[in-house]
Amino acid sequence: MLDSFGVLGLGRPDGQVYAALVVAPQSTASELSEQCGLTLQQSQDALDRLAEQGMATRAPVDRERYLAVAPDVAIGTLIGHREAQLRSARAEMHRLMDAFREASRYTDPAHSVEVLTGGEAIAQRLEHLVDTSQYQVRGFDCPPYVMDPTVQQPRQRAKLKSGVRIRTVFDKEAIAWPGRLEQEILVGVADGEEARVRPVLPMKMMMSDDKMAIIPISVGDSVLDAAYVIHPSALLQALDALFEAEWERAVPLQTALGGGTEGPEPESDHLKLLGLLAAGLTDESIARSLGWSARTTQRRLQGLMRELGSTTRFQAGMAARERGWI
Repeated sequence: MLDSFGVLGLGRPDGQVYAALVVAPQSTASELSEQCGLTLQQSQDALDRLAEQGMATRAPVDRERYLAVAPDVAIGTLIGHREAQLRSARAEMHRLMDAFREASRYTDPAHSVEVLTGGEAIAQRLEHLVDTSQYQVRGFDCPPYVMDPTVQQPRQRAKLKSGVRIRTVFDKEAIAWPGRLEQEILVGVADGEEARVRPVLPMKMMMSDDKMAIIPISVGDSVLDAAYVIHPSALLQALDALFEAEWERAVPLQTALGGGTEGPEPESDHLKLLGLLAAGLTDESIARSLGWSARTTQRRLQGLMRELGSTTRFQAGMAARERGWI
């Protein structure tokens, strides 16, 4: 235990005194010096340092006696500081690696593509990608998923608030994922994310500015614990062009679905239906995406087509465009 304190930047005398104080609260410096085999001065100095770090306090009545702050608070704070330092060091490592690759990519093309293995390494690099983006983050989002796709992404939300533009093209199956549209995608759109939909996407991808792209490696319906990291190169330029081409062909989700997500009026339902139909979703996928039953979906589709005076989905799309709905 005492050796573990050293990892957190807590010297051995301080760790000894804190551990003794946890077991024997209301102890004096003299009592602690005897328990820990220290001189009185060493014990008092350790208590002073512990008090400065918020790990010990003087007793309210007898000020010569001390109390230990709860370990989950005291040690948890030390762990938090060390984790912050490690994150900062890791970010600096990635920054230096980016500079290293930029300097060497003309002499060694092998540095243009990197292979990451392990879920933790991939997650850390994705965090680095978002954290270091200066003006835009772009992505293709499609199944399969390793993590729950309905969970919100706080780092991306923070980037939106700092002025970074985030654009995502969703595969129709991503939109149809149960709970995904309402719980995560529309929340992001409300925060400022730009979202569009395509029936099929060529891959899953995330890009930072024009300096990095990460492509998870998948085989069939499963995602391997590995990913490609593409650095500035002709390949990254091709991925940039691919994203912009897919973005232009995709259906704008926020325009098609309207502004509200709670208590929609019939007109809002029609806009949602038109948007998902234009994105190429099937009736079953639309039902899953909007949380409707198959019967409700069919009824609302029929109502939409009656209102537009159409007998086919193509005619409905043309009529909706003429009315300025899409």
